[in-house]
Amino acid sequence: MTRPQIFGIHAEPSKRTRILLATIPFLLLLALYLIASYYRHLSNESDKLLPSLSRMFDATLRMAFVQDARTGDYLLLSDTAHSLYRIFTGVLLSAITALIIGLNMGLYKGFRCLANPLMTFIAMVPPLSILPILFIAFGVGDFGKIMLVFIGTAPIMIRDITLYVSAIPKETIIKAQTLGAKDLALTYRIIMPMVIPRLVDSIRLSLGSAWLFVIAAEGISSTNGLGYRIFLMRRYMNMDVIIPYVIIITLLGVVIDIALRKYVKRKYPWYSNGKG
Repeated sequence: MTRPQIFGIHAEPSKRTRILLATIPFLLLLALYLIASYYRHLSNESDKLLPSLSRMFDATLRMAFVQDARTGDYLLLSDTAHSLYRIFTGVLLSAITALIIGLNMGLYKGFRCLANPLMTFIAMVPPLSILPILFIAFGVGDFGKIMLVFIGTAPIMIRDITLYVSAIPKETIIKAQTLGAKDLALTYRIIMPMVIPRLVDSIRLSLGSAWLFVIAAEGISSTNGLGYRIFLMRRYMNMDVIIPYVIIITLLGVVIDIALRKYVKRKYPWYSNGKG
């Protein structure tokens, strides 16, 4: 009896095996951290670089359930809410803009010739390099940070949607026109619903960049947010707060990504099946 292959070209690991394989790297990283933390504390009991799990757990509980003496807020909840607001608002504006502009650029060559050079140019501008300009133009409040997320993610989404719409078979468009569909109906009633799942995928791919922009903006000029708290705690080497905050940011990204992927799979099964 031959053993089932796991890493072969034609291997098809079972669900239990896939879960096990996905867990192993995380367990190895955790073990490596615990070993390194243990040996650092052997030589220096007050070491701050690699805090123990108990210290990080206590710090997380304190940030989450103890009111701040100055503001009266529960800092972890407040920081998370502010960062998520900036992320969601910026990405939502980017998604709406990408849907409208990308859809029209993909369908109408004249509009593509007009807008594509500008979109390409904007996409090549490093968003963080214009952060001072954004703060001067839009202020250092939420609006400036939202605009950074918008400028950093919208051009990429627009180009992605444009390429996707451009690749739609011409036969689909011709059949719709043959059945009497006008340009507006073709664009917004036939093609646009086909583009929505691709737009969700573009959002998923842009979330990593969006988090980078928000964290950077909050670290430079803010009084709240996950990025602000990380940069504030860096001054005091409070790694027992910094590391949990980084983990929370990562988990938020993973949860949002999974939620969007499940939404597409449930709402647009034809799209997921088409990707295999």
